[in-house]
Amino acid sequence: MSFRFIRRSRRFRAHSEHWQRRAIFVLGGIAVGAAAVALAVLADLVQQAFRNLLAAWPWAAFAVTPLGFGASVYATNRFFRNSQGSGIPQVIAARQLSDATARERLVSLRIAIGKILLTLLGLLCGASAGREGPTVQVGASIMSVVGRFSPRRQPGLLLAGAAAGVAAAFNTPLAGIVFAIEEMSRSFEQRTSGLVIGCVIAAGLASLVVLGNYTYFGTTAATLNSAADWIAVPVCGVLGGAMGGLFSRILVGFAHGWPGAVGRRLKRHPVLFAMACGLVVAACGTLSGNSVYGTGYMQVRGLLDGTQPLPQDFGILKFAATILSSISGIPGGIFSPSLAVGAGLGFNIAHLLPHSPQGAIILLGMVAYFAGVVQAPITAFVIVTEMTNNNAMLVPLMTAALIAHGTSRLISREGVYHALSKNFLHEAEKVAPAATGAGGPPS
Repeated sequence: MSFRFIRRSRRFRAHSEHWQRRAIFVLGGIAVGAAAVALAVLADLVQQAFRNLLAAWPWAAFAVTPLGFGASVYATNRFFRNSQGSGIPQVIAARQLSDATARERLVSLRIAIGKILLTLLGLLCGASAGREGPTVQVGASIMSVVGRFSPRRQPGLLLAGAAAGVAAAFNTPLAGIVFAIEEMSRSFEQRTSGLVIGCVIAAGLASLVVLGNYTYFGTTAATLNSAADWIAVPVCGVLGGAMGGLFSRILVGFAHGWPGAVGRRLKRHPVLFAMACGLVVAACGTLSGNSVYGTGYMQVRGLLDGTQPLPQDFGILKFAATILSSISGIPGGIFSPSLAVGAGLGFNIAHLLPHSPQGAIILLGMVAYFAGVVQAPITAFVIVTEMTNNNAMLVPLMTAALIAHGTSRLISREGVYHALSKNFLHEAEKVAPAATGAGGPPS
C-alpha cells in the first residue's frame, strides 16, 4: 500500500507541476497582451497630444522635444537604468545570464514600469521611436516576474515574453514566433516551443478582446505586375540593406562610445547630449512638415493606401530623426520607425521606376531596410506580409530580404540587436556577484 501510495503521489505531483507550468505561460501571456494593448492605446493618445500641440503652436517642438529628451535620459539614468533604447538587446543579454540578480537588472517589474512610462514620454515629446521593442522588454519582464510563482525553474520564460510582446503589439502571431526563433534565440528549442506558442496565443487573445482582429497597416493587394517590375527587387534589396547596415553601424558605434575627449564629454553630460539630439530631431520634424515624429505608422499606412502624400525627403529625414532618437539614450524602439524609413526609401525608388506599382515597391523598401537593420530576413518578410495581409508579394519580399541581409553584412558584421546586447551582457557580468549555480539554462 505504501509503495503504491508513494507512486501515485509522485505521479500527481508530476501532473500538477506539468499543468502549473502551462498555466504560468498562459497567464503570463494574457498579462503581456494586456500590457501591449495598454501601451498601444496610450502611445496613440500621446502622439495625438503632440500633434495637437504642434497644430496650436508650430514651433513647440524646439522647446518640448529637447526638454523631453533630457528629462527622459535623466529619469532613465537615475531611476530606471537599463531601460534605455529598444529593450530587445537587454532581453537577448538577459537570456544568456545564469545569475538571477544580474538578469533582474535587465528584466524586472521596475524596468517594465519605467519602460512604459518613458517610452510614452518620448512619443509625447516627438521622438522618432516605436513601442514594439519596448513591448518585448516589458513582456520578458512580466514573464520573469510571473515565473517566480513557479516552484521550479522555467526555461523559455523570457523567450515567450518577447514573442508574445511582438505578437500582441502588431497583431502578428506568426511574426512573434519567427522573431523569437530567428532573432531572440537563433535556434528552435523543442522543449519550450509549445509553451512559447501558448503564450503567444494568450497574448494575441488578450489583444483581440480589446482591439479586435485588425491588420496593422491595413490590407493591400499591391503586387509586381510584370517581369520588368522585378528590377525593383534587387534595387530595394541593395539600397535598403546598405542603409540598414549603416544605421546599425552608427548605433553600435555610439553605444561603444566615441574615443578621446569628445567621447569623455558626452559620457559626462548625457542629459545635455540628449537635449542636443532632441533639438536636431525638432529641426528634422520641421523640415519634413512634422511627418517624422512618432512611430511612423500613420505615414506608412497613408503611403500604402495613397491617402497621405509625403515629401520626397521623408525617408532620409526619418532616418536621421530615428538615429538621433536612438543614440540620445531615451527608451524607445526602432521597429516601426525602421519600417517607416523603408517605406520612405521605397517611395523614392518608386519615383525612379514610374511604370512599376508604387505600393509593391514601398513594401519591398520596408522589408529590405528592416532586414538590413536587424539582419533577420525571415522576420522581416513575415512581419510585413502579416501587417499588410499580402501573400501575393511573398516571393519578391523574401528575395529582397535576402539581398538586403547580404548587403548589410558588408557594412555591419552583426545585426543591431545582437551587437548592442553584448554591451549589456558585459556590464551585467561585471557587476554580477561571483556566484555559481544561481540561475540555470537560458530563459
